[in-house]
Amino acid sequence: MDTQGRRILLGRVHGAFGVRGELKLESFTDPERAIFRYQPWILRDAQGRERELSGARGREGGKGLVATIPGIEDRDAAEAMRGTEVWVPRSALPPPAPGEYYWVDLEGLRVANVEGVDFGTVSHLFSTGANDVLVARGDRERMIPFVTPDYVVSVDFEAGLVTVDWDPEF
Repeated sequence: MDTQGRRILLGRVHGAFGVRGELKLESFTDPERAIFRYQPWILRDAQGRERELSGARGREGGKGLVATIPGIEDRDAAEAMRGTEVWVPRSALPPPAPGEYYWVDLEGLRVANVEGVDFGTVSHLFSTGANDVLVARGDRERMIPFVTPDYVVSVDFEAGLVTVDWDPEF
């Protein structure tokens, strides 16, 4: 599978913390502090401009992470970073454990049910809190709970196929 150009969104800047250029950072990694292990970061601002950055450091604050990044020295510079997304190349992440998947690796795979009915391809996944949901787009959009083995029977990267136990009418 080609994961060379793929990227994963790991976090987002929510604004300034204090007056010395520190940032309030939301991390999507588990644990939250793991975001600092995966560098360099590709920072994408609200206008879509990107730049690569290494040397980010952080600590846990009262309500999430507080980050320090090179070149951001005061509150105004930190506040200007609000909304900036933190991305990393897929290749920067360790291989997933058996039976676990990075969502980005599933995107684009074909989806078919156990009877062979084609549901299209994996558009994206999202979390509801209770469970993750796989969104398959084909003749229409289907939202399938990513619950194994109840609904997601198998993921075959070699064949590029996710097999689901799901009613095509639902």
